[in-house]
Amino acid sequence: MSLYDIFIKPGKKIAVLVDPDKPTDEQIERTARLSQEASVDFFFVGGSLLTNDNLDNCIKILKKHAQIPVILFPGNTSQISYKADGFLFLSLISGRNAEMLIGRQVIAAPYLKLSKLETLPTGYMLIDSGKPTSVSYMSNTLPIPNDKFDIAICTAMAGEMLGMKLIFLEAGSGATNPVSDEMVKMVSGSIGIPLIVGGGIRTPERAAQCAKAGASVVVIGNALEKDPDLLREFADAVHSVV
Repeated sequence: MSLYDIFIKPGKKIAVLVDPDKPTDEQIERTARLSQEASVDFFFVGGSLLTNDNLDNCIKILKKHAQIPVILFPGNTSQISYKADGFLFLSLISGRNAEMLIGRQVIAAPYLKLSKLETLPTGYMLIDSGKPTSVSYMSNTLPIPNDKFDIAICTAMAGEMLGMKLIFLEAGSGATNPVSDEMVKMVSGSIGIPLIVGGGIRTPERAAQCAKAGASVVVIGNALEKDPDLLREFADAVHSVV
């Protein structure tokens, strides 16, 4: 079964975001073991800016201690590792920075073509979270205002028509406010491909609400860095949504 087949399978899914720069090897191992016990669906690995050469090692530890697909969630073209299983081939369709729309993708394409990574074309959309985030700063783009549902809907529709297989609504790491239920509902109702939602989801209850609103995959990151033991509660909350 391909990774995309897992994305489109019935049922809500949870992804754990791991930034290779932040945790120690012991913390990565603990996250892997807890994720395996909680039946997490995916690991997303990456960050807006990596300053340590720990990407390969992080993936190695995750795969050693969990039988969960590891998908690269790259902040730039240097974040490619053949040790992973897949690659979110992101195009920042909410912005107007040509480098993030197609420029860096052109640089990465030949490396991905030679790899065995399953490439997942993903329309990446930044949504205003109430404060500037690392991804908006590093990408030099403005997020879509959180109350401009028409812009988000039309952007997601355009991404699907351009051939994207996934749409990712992102409030940003450490976001003050997550993407609203209303925006998730309206965007998910306007497209026929899986919708990933992440950023600012701090409680299992909020994760469940996001899934109920229409997210196919809910991404959890910062909340687990603070309290990894909440992982099972997050996973159960998302998986329980019909």
